[in-house]
Amino acid sequence: MNMIKTFLQILLMASIMVPWNVPALDRLDYTGTLSNSSFGPNYPESLVVKGLLQITRGQLQQALTTVDELISIAPNFKLAYLIRGDLLMAKSQQLEGFGNTPQNNSTSVEDFKAEARMRIERYLESHAPQGVPEPLWQIDSSQKYAIVVDADKSRLYLYQNIGGKPTYVADYYVTIGRNGSEKSSEGDKRTPLGVYTASSKLNSKLPDFYGSAAYPLSYPNEWDKQQGKKGHGIWLHGTPSNTYSRPPRASDGCVVISNPDLETLGPILQQGGTPFIIVSQLKWVTQPAPEQPQLQKAVDQWRQDWQSQDTDRYLSHYSSRFFTQTTDINGWSREKRRIQFDKKPVSIVLSNLSMIRYPNSQFPMAVVSFDQEYKSEFLDSRMRKRQYWIYEEQRWKILYEGAA
Repeated sequence: MNMIKTFLQILLMASIMVPWNVPALDRLDYTGTLSNSSFGPNYPESLVVKGLLQITRGQLQQALTTVDELISIAPNFKLAYLIRGDLLMAKSQQLEGFGNTPQNNSTSVEDFKAEARMRIERYLESHAPQGVPEPLWQIDSSQKYAIVVDADKSRLYLYQNIGGKPTYVADYYVTIGRNGSEKSSEGDKRTPLGVYTASSKLNSKLPDFYGSAAYPLSYPNEWDKQQGKKGHGIWLHGTPSNTYSRPPRASDGCVVISNPDLETLGPILQQGGTPFIIVSQLKWVTQPAPEQPQLQKAVDQWRQDWQSQDTDRYLSHYSSRFFTQTTDINGWSREKRRIQFDKKPVSIVLSNLSMIRYPNSQFPMAVVSFDQEYKSEFLDSRMRKRQYWIYEEQRWKILYEGAA
């Protein structure tokens, strides 16, 4: 019994270090789907957690049976082999540490500890997060799904747009940069924080290292470039064929997910243009942020002032720090005054509006995208436009504007 007790203390306190209690564990159900709808079940992960929790109860033989089942369905799940080795060792001697068998490399063991901690922490929470990720202010009707990555907890959340409301679908364990998040330079091995889109699957054949597929993310975006952030080739991709999952901090900056989970997401990602928000210190909300209706009102007022051809009022919506890919606020103002000099009647209609609060910004900022229909005596155009709005001088103003 002392052997089991020591093993439990090592596993929970020295290795995983999460608070636990029996009622919380008893609420977990491993008999069926642990994630919602056709995007689950994430059965291998449920077996990992089930095995770890059986160990906390001293059910070592049951845990060994669970881990053997896991290995049979995911033979490349390396964490499972580490747990199995410890369980076998516990039968013959008292363990001195998690993964403390002679053949284990200390660095690898620390990685496995971190992975076990991330996975079990998620399942010690409620099954579905309460509320929605705070950045998801509004998703337009053309965007059927949105993805939010919690960089701190190595978790990817999938949300479906149902009647304009982001609705939780499923979540998955992921790996981010080995040096954490907030990418700023080439080769810093960090994952960027911001609002991006995932493009469709790369068609070129990739090395086995990238797994079953790779979906490029739009890093650096317009705001990244304006801040002088460097780097490229940030993807969502899979794992090598001999590896089910990688440690929480192990990539060169990409977001990495197991091949089975990536294949589950494939039908969504293959459409391209999926909003992909990467956040540090993710918060969940049950009520819209008060800034959200204020921003929506500001966007509509900007449209009205533009349509009225009141150039001064129209330009008052732009920040003094405004930029495009080719000009600044001074160049933009000169061009708009030239175009609107005759005040010819125009019609401007906006539709399919989305608003995403920019994560981890030093000041309130949101990315607004919409379909724009512009009609005048000489021009009839339709385009998808993207703007960055910042809150300054007690109001929302446009920081960037360009084609999406």
